[in-house]
Amino acid sequence: MNQINPKKLLNSKWTAVNPVKKELHFMVTDLLLNEDNEVGECTLEAIMTRRSKVINWQDLKNSAHWLQGWK
Repeated sequence: MNQINPKKLLNSKWTAVNPVKKELHFMVTDLLLNEDNEVGECTLEAIMTRRSKVINWQDLKNSAHWLQGWK
């Protein structure tokens, strides 16, 4: 289980454990806030292809799918 501080999530770097389409390294480029001004979702951008996807930021805590930093 990865420890994440939502205030330091923006511009953080992540490595996918099971890369899809050679997308291994990602960076958090945007945070989507809910009505209580808390982080709800984040936008991950693949470094190699520049494709973006929106995920729930809590999913990054799962170390079976994501590793902190670029490994």
